[in-house]
Amino acid sequence: MTERIAVAKTYKLYIGGAFPRSESGRSYPVNDSRGRFLANAALASRKDVRDAVSAARKAFPGWSGATAYNRGQVLYRVAELLEGRREQFVAEVAAAEGVQAKRAQSLVDSAIDRWVWYAGWTDKVATVFGAANPVAGPYFNFTVPAPTGVVGVLAPQTSSLLGLVSVVAPAVATGNTVAVVSSAVRPLPAITLSEVLATSDVPGGVVNILTGRAAELAPWLAAHADVNALDLTGSPDSMRADLERSAADTVKRVLRARDTDWTREPDLSRLRAYLEHKTVWHPTGV
Repeated sequence: MTERIAVAKTYKLYIGGAFPRSESGRSYPVNDSRGRFLANAALASRKDVRDAVSAARKAFPGWSGATAYNRGQVLYRVAELLEGRREQFVAEVAAAEGVQAKRAQSLVDSAIDRWVWYAGWTDKVATVFGAANPVAGPYFNFTVPAPTGVVGVLAPQTSSLLGLVSVVAPAVATGNTVAVVSSAVRPLPAITLSEVLATSDVPGGVVNILTGRAAELAPWLAAHADVNALDLTGSPDSMRADLERSAADTVKRVLRARDTDWTREPDLSRLRAYLEHKTVWHPTGV
């Protein structure tokens, strides 16, 4: 009996709910921690960044306009699918990060649990961050949190899955849409996550995942006028000051890498980072 040849997996970008190759046609080899070849990943270009931002902007009205309860249910469905493909993620994380199976299982479980944690906050954010303000006059005065818009995210370079979930989940939980640059050296679990998103109830364009070099793509995210916030968690140290200056030119909200540590237990800081606050006045009547 002849030996069966395994079907090789093709890793692509994830933009607007579809899986295109990079418009540049470029790819790069991805190796495991021992330098052994794993696969070729698409090497995203600045045009891919623009396409991802455009897809995120198109998806923003529908996602931000959904009820908080609905967003929570949609995100919880992602956790269900992550759980269903747990063994695949364990194998990919072990290969990508060079850890033993037990450690890989712990990382994947933490990523799933973290996704569930943020999904559970979607319908609680308004209560925690909103307020009914006392005023001197016959008026009601309410402060209401609202999503910032399109968030450009530079995912941690040292983590293939947990770091990615840690920076993506809080942004989308509060109604934002994202264009994400995944870890360049450990990108394969990120594309598998995009397959989970594509087969879940998350609308296309809410999460857009690019594989490639953060040093090449980050300046275009930082300078893009239609990006409303920028997460510098995975940015190269030497570029952070320049990226902050570029973001300031278009008045972006910037989440500096030092402001929140993705490795710690999740808290409200990342949820708060992607929210604006609107104040509404209304007469109390006679």
